[in-house]
Amino acid sequence: MVLLIVLVFVGVFTVVALLLVASGSAAAGHNKQVLATFDSALASDSPKPRAPIVDFRKSELLSAIPWINHRLLKIDLVPKLQSLLNQANLKWTVGALLLMCAACFALPAYLIDLQTGSFLCGLLGGLILGLLPYGYVRFQRSRRFGKFEEGLPDALDLMVSALRVGHSFSAALGLVTRECADPIGCEFRICSDEQNFGLELRTALENMITRVPLQDLRIAVTAILIQRESGGNLAEVLEKTAYVTRQRFRLKRQVMVHTAQGRLTGWILTILPVALGIGLYIVNPDTMSLLWKTAIGIKLLCGAGCMLVVGTLVIQKIVHLEV
Repeated sequence: MVLLIVLVFVGVFTVVALLLVASGSAAAGHNKQVLATFDSALASDSPKPRAPIVDFRKSELLSAIPWINHRLLKIDLVPKLQSLLNQANLKWTVGALLLMCAACFALPAYLIDLQTGSFLCGLLGGLILGLLPYGYVRFQRSRRFGKFEEGLPDALDLMVSALRVGHSFSAALGLVTRECADPIGCEFRICSDEQNFGLELRTALENMITRVPLQDLRIAVTAILIQRESGGNLAEVLEKTAYVTRQRFRLKRQVMVHTAQGRLTGWILTILPVALGIGLYIVNPDTMSLLWKTAIGIKLLCGAGCMLVVGTLVIQKIVHLEV
């Protein structure tokens, strides 16, 4: 059965690839015919080589497959996923993420259904495993934001030093892009490039907040914009902003230390029932299979799953405090 599914997938993929190649060849032939028509209409016996057409419009490739890319451009959820991938600094496309989620859902769901004979268990297992690529993206995003938040005070101190020796704000911004490591240098480099290409400083800073929606960065940007409108010593403002950012970071670490036991308890209470169920199924599969082979067992399994999800969300809500 698995071999048949693999052969069908390979056959469909081959047909789609051949169609895409054929459509690309047809489009290339049509372009050559149009150019030949223009040459004959202009009566140019010795046509000069044309310069390649450069498209300055900003376009994002959501998938390497053209028809999937065309469909994804019409979905409202796609820009949010693309922003999430950019914030995680992953070179994936939205189409690749969706295909990975679909693959992680379909294959485990089929294997679980084949092993247990329960469509409900296969569906639940497929849904859980299908969210793994999305969870990985969220993890990388959180990790990158943590590095940005940790390095932001040092970047502000570097700007303060540059301003006190007489550099302009743009020069101080460029100094941060050269001296600070990613993700600080990368995000400030994008902001500096946007300003150099003619974008207003307010817009460039707001774009950086959109890319990195952190409270510490929002405080620093607000302080810069207020100083540019009302005047004052920008170096002193940034120095105090760096001090506030360090204090918030230190307080957040203290809160994480005090809530470590609660977070560990939440993870244990979430993973323990699942791990215990898998272990009991390995030891005695006939007894555990009653949970998905009988009507009362399916009801108990659904109730336990719902209570497990609700309990996990409640514990996470308690131990995660906003600083």
